[in-house]
Amino acid sequence: MAIYLTDTEIKALLDEQKLFPVTIEDFFRFNKTKKGHYESEQKIERPDGSFFIIKLRQNIENVLDFTSLLAYANNTSSDVFILCRYNGKSHEHRNKLDKTPVFYDFHIHKATQLYQDNGFKEEFYATVTDRYSDLKNAFLCMVEDCSIILPKSPSKSQSEFEFE
Repeated sequence: MAIYLTDTEIKALLDEQKLFPVTIEDFFRFNKTKKGHYESEQKIERPDGSFFIIKLRQNIENVLDFTSLLAYANNTSSDVFILCRYNGKSHEHRNKLDKTPVFYDFHIHKATQLYQDNGFKEEFYATVTDRYSDLKNAFLCMVEDCSIILPKSPSKSQSEFEFE
């Protein structure tokens, strides 16, 4: 059974504090390669048995093709509900319900009740952003927007973090 969430439930999940289990450096070491992308994934358990999934995906050849994603999974469904995706500048997008012009830029997808009600993927709606231009900063924007608490790195602050 698919997961359906109202806008109020989506906001509550985004606002809920999430203690990230590893350092940024460890997360950006990418633990698998899949279909031309490097990937890294972490689960954050919730007291009720449900969990959040935080995933990074970086195209091996195109530095502008990336995603930083936050999803939710409950204990009654095998489905995953994507709360938000912070995407790179690698493809066109258009919000079909509000008929915005097609755009080709860095953009943030957010789950909405409206798009679910109209038969689209929950996170289909997206807005252009100038807050990031690479995967590291997309992830840091998601951390800021989605109440993710990162562990303190013994060697660097978040703004000093770099990955290869």
